[in-house]
Parts: sequence; C-alpha cells; structure tokens
Amino acid sequence: MKFEDKGFLISKTKYNENSVIADFYTENNGKVTGLIFGATSSKIKNFLFIGNNFNLQFNTKNNNRSGYFKVEIEKIFTPHYLDNKLKLNCILYSMHLIKILTVENQINKKIYKQFYKLFEILNKDEWIKNYIFWELEVIKLVGYDINFNNYVDLNKINENNSYVPTFDGSKEIPSFLLNKNKTEINKQELKNGLKIVGDFLNKTILTPNNINYPLSRTEFIKLI
Repeated sequence: MKFEDKGFLISKTKYNENSVIADFYTENNGKVTGLIFGATSSKIKNFLFIGNNFNLQFNTKNNNRSGYFKVEIEKIFTPHYLDNKLKLNCILYSMHLIKILTVENQINKKIYKQFYKLFEILNKDEWIKNYIFWELEVIKLVGYDINFNNYVDLNKINENNSYVPTFDGSKEIPSFLLNKNKTEINKQELKNGLKIVGDFLNKTILTPNNINYPLSRTEFIKLI
C-alpha cells in the first residue's frame, strides 16, 4: 500500500537509535501507524512534535509488514504552547484520546477536522469550557453520546449552581453542561465538568474495552 496524505502526529515511540514508531491521524486514511527513519536528524526532529500537522508519504510492501513514513512539516501547532504547561498538557491528552478511541485505517473526516478546532479553541478566552465540549464532540463522533439533561431533575439546583445527577448523588453536574451559553464559570465548576465527562468516558468506553484511564487527563485537571 502506498499513499500521500496530510496528518496530525498523535504519538511517537522510540524504535531504535535513529527511528521512531509514529501514529498519525490522516485526512483520507484515518489513523495510520508506521516507522519514521532518521527521526533524530535535525531536519526532522525539530518539527516532530505531537500535535503538528505533516505532509506524509506512506509506503508498505504488504499488510503483514510495518510501513514507513516520509514526512514534511505542513503546519506547526504545538511549539506555540511549549511555555504554557496547562495548554501543552491539554494537547498531549487530546492526541492520546484520539489515539485510544479510533481504529486503524478507519476514515473519519469529522474527527480530522476536530484537530483544527482544538487549536482554535486554545486561543479563546473561555478555552477550558470550550474544550470540555470539544472532548464530548470527539466522544460522540466515535459513537458515544450523552445528554446530561436526561440525568438530572431540572427543577433542582444546589447552592453551587450545579445539578445533582439522579444516578449518583455524590457528584455534581455544573449547569454550564446543560446551558452552553452560560458565562462566568468558576474554576471549580470547570473541574467538576471535566470530572463528570471523565467519569462518563471511563465507565462507558474505557473500562468496557480494557483501556486504562489516561494519566495525562488527570494531570490536566490538576493543573487547572
């Protein structure tokens, strides 16, 4: 198989002294795994950041052997956030999320567009709120949707401006998850929103499929 495409680097693992195994989420071929030879050369390593967008040439002789990429940087995204630990951690988690939720060689152009949307969100004022809805949209695009209105009594809201879900009274669902137009959301509400989404992600998708809950997501919430 041979193709040319554009793709976002979602993970890389050292293979040997000069090469890495890389996962790209491509526009026209979905998630693809292959080797990048010479990945430690200055021509490549300075751009080989998770989250960057590349022009790719992929080549494999047969489906039973690992293919390899020739890469050329298309657009730099992640290095703009190297001095912002919170946003950088958010990027790394987001790439990992898409990696664990998607299937090899399964095309989904709506997911591909979410990469661009992610970096647009990171430049907004209320970016954490918008990011939570971004994560829910990615989860929806792989087949899992949740409507929080179905899990609360809309007539009951506590002193923290949050709803208590009917399925678990120990947790709170921040009102902004039911009303996207709400502004002036405090830090604790954002953390609660991320925790509720994480609980849904873990119980509905990760645990049933024997996937570990991403540590990068826990770290992201701690940094807020």
